[in-house]
Amino acid sequence: MRENLTRSVFDHTASKYDQDRSRLIPCYDRFYSAALNLVPATAESVVDLGAGSGLFTEFLRRKLPTAHIHLMDFSAPMLELAHQRLGTSQATAKLTYELADYMRAPYPSNQDAIVSSLSIHHLEDDVKQQLFHKIYAALRPGGIFVNADHIAGPTPELELEYQTRWLAEICACGATEQQIADSLYRQQEDRRSTVGDQLAWIAAAGFSAVDCWFKDGSFAVFCGMRGE
Repeated sequence: MRENLTRSVFDHTASKYDQDRSRLIPCYDRFYSAALNLVPATAESVVDLGAGSGLFTEFLRRKLPTAHIHLMDFSAPMLELAHQRLGTSQATAKLTYELADYMRAPYPSNQDAIVSSLSIHHLEDDVKQQLFHKIYAALRPGGIFVNADHIAGPTPELELEYQTRWLAEICACGATEQQIADSLYRQQEDRRSTVGDQLAWIAAAGFSAVDCWFKDGSFAVFCGMRGE
């Protein structure tokens, strides 16, 4: 197993991450909307795993203005971007930040929702499976897990097709050579898995109503619920 350098890669590219994202995800609006729509409007406690710059947290806060949202990320520069985006004033007292590796640190218990966006694909397959069990244990009965992520093609041929189409689409969206280079640099630390494998692993962790609710090329949104 090769060394996972994800933290250092994201520390290095944090300052450019937000400005790159909308041009590097051709389905940006539909991708995040699909994930956000799966989070119940009644959720009062949410953990955002690998929250990074706080982009998805910002969408969550708009939808759930009174919910407590706990952000976890192991990159200090990325979490600092979240602080800058979301603030630390009394008005945002229901946001808490934790600099931690979410595979090692404990989670707040009895959560209504645990979410993640563009983070879990950096984990090895066996670690993903461990994570899904850990998430299940931290949810309340009826709680929901939503993951918006970068996935692998089910065959080498489709994986190549995904990458070819992605490059063509982001060039058409106006991505610069530097933005593409930074993305390819970050992708060196990807451990992407297929839709089929991840649905099976989420179900094996105990979740019900497991499904892929959105997919466009190599971007997909998964969801599972902890039974009542």
